[in-house]
Amino acid sequence: MISTNEIRVGSAFMYEGAPFIVQRMLGQKSGRAGITVKLRVKNIVTGGTQDLGLDAGEKFDEVDLVEKVVKLSYIDGDTYHFMDQETYDDVALEKEDLGDNAGYISPDDDFDVAITFYEGKAVGVKPPIKVTRTITYCEPGVKGDTSGKSLKPATLDTGFEVKVPLFCNTDDRIVIDTRDGSFVERAKDK
Repeated sequence: MISTNEIRVGSAFMYEGAPFIVQRMLGQKSGRAGITVKLRVKNIVTGGTQDLGLDAGEKFDEVDLVEKVVKLSYIDGDTYHFMDQETYDDVALEKEDLGDNAGYISPDDDFDVAITFYEGKAVGVKPPIKVTRTITYCEPGVKGDTSGKSLKPATLDTGFEVKVPLFCNTDDRIVIDTRDGSFVERAKDK
């Protein structure tokens, strides 16, 4: 069993008798009835996507997924090609199958990712929990603001947009938590 609080991008669970995989965390909404977690999910069997609002603490059956370690070889349009590190087989996934995880990986990366399979079909990818990316565009940093509490949008080298503290600038290398897309710290590899 998996509860709503444990669900992240790439998590798979049964909902109303069908297997779903989470593609994007859309946020939380609190109200009188409690907290509702908003998700964009994809039906693994039919391929259809939909937005769900799940109550916090709700429990679901987990879907058995098989993981294989792969490396991203290249991107051809919206198709991501991965190479199995043991058999050297090519596994192709569409960008929409990767969800938000497409924004965290690039063919230039030297880390491995895990592709998840459901009944022999590739359905998603799990990058490492923390990845380092370069900011290609954001508004100029504000001198003296080091609190990190106020956030601004920043575009990464993969084209993905994340929220970063005001002190970040273009060309900064930052560490991102891939579970929720949050800023962790500036990279120490400069």
